[in-house]
Amino acid sequence: MTRTTRSVITTLVVLILVAALGFIYASPYIALNRVKRAADARDAQTVNEYVDFPALRASLKEQIAALLTRRVDIQKSGNPLAIIGAMIGAAVVGPLVDSYATPDGVAAILNGIPPRGTPGEHPPQAGDGSPASPSGVPASGATTAQEAPKQPPMTTAGYRSLNTFVVTYRHGAGDARYSAIFHRDGLVSWKLVAVDLNG
Repeated sequence: MTRTTRSVITTLVVLILVAALGFIYASPYIALNRVKRAADARDAQTVNEYVDFPALRASLKEQIAALLTRRVDIQKSGNPLAIIGAMIGAAVVGPLVDSYATPDGVAAILNGIPPRGTPGEHPPQAGDGSPASPSGVPASGATTAQEAPKQPPMTTAGYRSLNTFVVTYRHGAGDARYSAIFHRDGLVSWKLVAVDLNG
């Protein structure tokens, strides 16, 4: 084997290695793009490949319960009305989690429309025939999470650790933010596993 041949082989090996490492690094961005497109198209089969629904459901339950607890703040208030509010809030958690642990819910989360913990709330649905009115209440009377934002949210995305990738959404400088959390599922596969409603 000549020196030129060895040099060419070495160069090819290095290029292949760099390309492989680049693909591994880019894999969560690719997964995010694919799951977002599939969720927007309500392609349940593809969404199932990129979402760990049991983990997402557990995360939503925990986050929404914490959101309602903060709202009512029973620990600091002995107010009986606060306790009644907490009981009503607890009844809201199950249906709200059920509505967001779906392709419609994933689409809402990835488009800047997180759950807000409102009774009767559900994510906007594709082709449900219930466009939101100016008050945010569809013709059917059920409340959507909120009106679709007029402008896309500001997003930042990046690795939190080797196996965790986080996408953070914010609509404006003073607005609350929240995050969608992906975990590595193999070398180049990623799944949406949680939301963090605190950002």
